[in-house]
Amino acid sequence: MATLAPAETMPHILKHCRTIAVVGLSDQPHRPSFDVARYMQAQGYRIIPVNPNLTEVLGEKAYASLTEAAKHEKIDLVNCFRNSPDIPPVVDQAIAIGAQAVWMQLGISHPEAAAKAQAAGLLVVQDHCIKIDHRVLQSRGLLTPP
Repeated sequence: MATLAPAETMPHILKHCRTIAVVGLSDQPHRPSFDVARYMQAQGYRIIPVNPNLTEVLGEKAYASLTEAAKHEKIDLVNCFRNSPDIPPVVDQAIAIGAQAVWMQLGISHPEAAAKAQAAGLLVVQDHCIKIDHRVLQSRGLLTPP
């Protein structure tokens, strides 16, 4: 993929990546991962839960890993709700499964893993909430509902 300017990265991801694997998705409604995934699902995105401790979240089958999920689903975007030190193996799996992008939620970043993902051709967002950015871009008319 061609390199995009930072201002173009988020709109591009949100327009073109319609199936989102949510790594670290909780089944607890009070958890941020659940709230964000539910919002994105309500916006027309397909959510693929990745959590080895669950079997189903938001009506979708949960998988133990990205690698396992990719055996059954085509994953466009990997949305990370893991601690920053846990990001490198997630990025390695995202590269291996052919994801188009990795999105690290608010408070999560890993510059080395981000650079590795970008070198492999993935788009990367760090330290941003996909729900907040979706709402902002949609309110500015930069995203059209599916």
